[in-house]
Amino acid sequence: MSAAKTEFSESVAPSPESAAPAWQIELLYDGECPLCVREVNFLKKRDAGRGLVTFVDIAEDGYNPEAHGGIDYETAMGRIHAILPDGTTVKNVEVFRRTYEILGMGWVYAVTKLPVLGAIANWLYGIWADWRLMLTGRPDLATIMSDRTQRIECASQGRCQPNSK
Repeated sequence: MSAAKTEFSESVAPSPESAAPAWQIELLYDGECPLCVREVNFLKKRDAGRGLVTFVDIAEDGYNPEAHGGIDYETAMGRIHAILPDGTTVKNVEVFRRTYEILGMGWVYAVTKLPVLGAIANWLYGIWADWRLMLTGRPDLATIMSDRTQRIECASQGRCQPNSK
């Protein structure tokens, strides 16, 4: 009598780390900028719950640069950034161009693919980025950074005192 050998293979589902993300772009935005929030709300409506775009509010105190392409808060505040599923980082007008393409509105930024017009668009975006805090009635970046650092340290050390006036 011969013993029968049974072979089987287990099907193992890929771990979340090895599976490709469902999103196609992770957009970092300033949730304290009224114009940025307006644009993000528009893009969220266009995404319509499909999850093609992941929106990350860098203004939240818990923002973790290591989880988002290593882009620290100060860098993200200077220019818009996004991370692609393969870990590539894009910034400036390229973020808008790719996001709009993913959401089926690529025609809006298509002209910025042309070298000269793309350079002009990036230059204009740079001017906007340099002035956006002032134009939206916010303090300068140094003040925002200082306030943020103080607020986070206060919360983490548990020694916060209410402002007395």
